[in-house]
Amino acid sequence: MYRYKVEKMGCGGCAKSITRAVLTIEPGASVEVDLRAKLVTVSDVVGPADRIVQVIAAAGYPVEPLLAAA
Repeated sequence: MYRYKVEKMGCGGCAKSITRAVLTIEPGASVEVDLRAKLVTVSDVVGPADRIVQVIAAAGYPVEPLLAAA
């Protein structure tokens, strides 16, 4: 499970854009978005976690990876 801080995420549209972006590279992943805390949690990831950072950033959202949860 990976967690990311996405400060510029502020609405449901942002959450949908980020979720769609992650699912394009990780179609089997589970993506949870907490708009209030500005956190994105992605689990069931198959590929390298750094790709998730890249795809969220490419969608227009500066992202900060947090420590991976066990």
